[in-house]
Amino acid sequence: MEIQETIVNKVAQSGIVTVDLANYAPQQDILIYDIKDNLFHGLILKEKDFRTFIKEHNWEQYAGKHVGIICSADAIVPTWAYMLLANKLQPYAESVHFGDREQVLNTLFTSALAGIDYANYQDERVVVKGCGDIYVPESAFVKFTVELSKVAKSIMYGEPCSTVPVFKRKS
Repeated sequence: MEIQETIVNKVAQSGIVTVDLANYAPQQDILIYDIKDNLFHGLILKEKDFRTFIKEHNWEQYAGKHVGIICSADAIVPTWAYMLLANKLQPYAESVHFGDREQVLNTLFTSALAGIDYANYQDERVVVKGCGDIYVPESAFVKFTVELSKVAKSIMYGEPCSTVPVFKRKS
């Protein structure tokens, strides 16, 4: 008679909740508009030329995209130039921001994480998933941890089978 051993999935029975912050990543592309391309000799912005550009540019190409506005050149750009760009982008873009790709991504994650009902994690043991195919900025992990530590029983980082303890509420 052969004795069959039952395999028990202790991780599944542990009551640990796994959260993958990649689920809060923006679905739309992030494009960066660099105002340096509008500078005369890479130094100054000519209002007349810029206003002509604003009128003639195809703004529809930004439809449904998150757009960050920057100036990568070492030039003084008047605030109204950024305002004109934002105004023209707004009807088409999913969202408009001042900043590079990393700053836009941080803003989008912060906004998405602000929409979480953290009460759902009250007294839960939570594992925040680590590595994945989608990039999650460290700022998202920081924001999520700050909010989660107000309600969770414990927070761990990694995978349920191999975690790094981050926080444990004292009883």
